[in-house]
Amino acid sequence: MTAGARLAGRVALVTGAGRGIGRSVALRFAAEGADLVLVGRTQGALEEVDDAVRAQGRHASLVVADLADFAVIDRIGAAVWERWGRLDVLVGNAAVLGTLTPVGHIDPKTWDEVIAVNLTANWRLLRSFDPLLRAAPAGRAIFVTSGVAGGRGYWGAYAASKAGLESLVRSYAHEIEHTPVRANLINPGAARTRMRASAFPTEDPLTLRPADDPALLDAFVALAEAECARNGEVIRA
Repeated sequence: MTAGARLAGRVALVTGAGRGIGRSVALRFAAEGADLVLVGRTQGALEEVDDAVRAQGRHASLVVADLADFAVIDRIGAAVWERWGRLDVLVGNAAVLGTLTPVGHIDPKTWDEVIAVNLTANWRLLRSFDPLLRAAPAGRAIFVTSGVAGGRGYWGAYAASKAGLESLVRSYAHEIEHTPVRANLINPGAARTRMRASAFPTEDPLTLRPADDPALLDAFVALAEAECARNGEVIRA
């Protein structure tokens, strides 16, 4: 496959696509020839990404949605099935940080939101899109995790959500190992994102890798390719 066409003809859905890593992944996938379904909370941000995608000669369908509204995920799945009859690549990137505080101080509403968006929504994505990934010649699912998944003080809700996500995706990977579908996770490390700035407000962002770091995006593309054989792994990009 020629350079710049590694995802030619593939349909990819990216959550959290309005900014940060999700936006960068969407633009790189477009540059590699994919057609996109972009999911995010903010209409204006998605439209800006769409303009950049279309400038590359690719197509994007925009879905403004809060993934904590789980029913909307099923509606997105139904719409993708009706239009394409398959999904080649699923990128579960959307996440919320919550509040960094001792475990005993986590507000129940904060806990519920973090688990809903970072864990339960990704399960709902797999639940809805598993048939579409299996309908594709080489379905690929990619989820974004974090180095705090092993546990870190004051990060209780976020760490628990990412640990749960890793366990969920590995479980799914075992279930699909005898199918053409593959599922993996990417740990992007410390990247220059709005979430990182919220967690470390005094940190100099220029010391961090940008969200469009080529090595990071290369890792996403490699996992999205039909030729990818990796399954159930956490890749430190």
